[in-house]
Amino acid sequence: MEKLDYKTIGERLKQAREEKRISLEEAGKNVGVNKTTIMRWENGQTEKFKISALETLANLYGVNSQWLTNDISTKYTYSNTIDSSFIPVPILGTVKAGYDYLATENCIGTVVVEKRIAENPEDLFALKVHGDSMSPTFIEDDIIVIKKQEDFKNGEIVIVLINGEEATIKKAYKTDLGIELKAINPYYPPRIFTKEEIKKIPIKIIGVVKQLKREF
Repeated sequence: MEKLDYKTIGERLKQAREEKRISLEEAGKNVGVNKTTIMRWENGQTEKFKISALETLANLYGVNSQWLTNDISTKYTYSNTIDSSFIPVPILGTVKAGYDYLATENCIGTVVVEKRIAENPEDLFALKVHGDSMSPTFIEDDIIVIKKQEDFKNGEIVIVLINGEEATIKKAYKTDLGIELKAINPYYPPRIFTKEEIKKIPIKIIGVVKQLKREF
């Protein structure tokens, strides 16, 4: 490999990490170093790291490993990286009925998650948490990763569209009469909908929460 420009590599490592909202600690864990070492790499202060570490970070950040080491135009190309166990998932600003909530213009960022969560990456999306109905499990600005599906198991945390309004996060339970939606915060009472109300209002399950991402 040609002589590396460590200053450029550092700048691009930092840019890619921050775009994916990955902490220094998480990045370090993936390559077996502490966050101080990651900071030094991002500042271009050391040449003592393995090329394999670059490959690992490129996979984690969802970028082309060659983009880190030389000036190529395609930043997000996976063909030049090793088989990655991580994929980027869109973070949506809002989810409402009646339009394509996965449209590009509704995406406010991305988050990197493990491929194992879903067989088809297109089945995944992420949302930012607003409100305190699901605290202390989920708090304001948490990012939750959701698998698109209409069915669920009792007690699973689901994303629900009620009357075409923005999505709400609740624990869901099937009953003989319909569905019960429960908040984790005891301040909020459960909501029960009959089968008739589910169709009329309507009540629609659009996904099941699979993972929580939180920055400290």
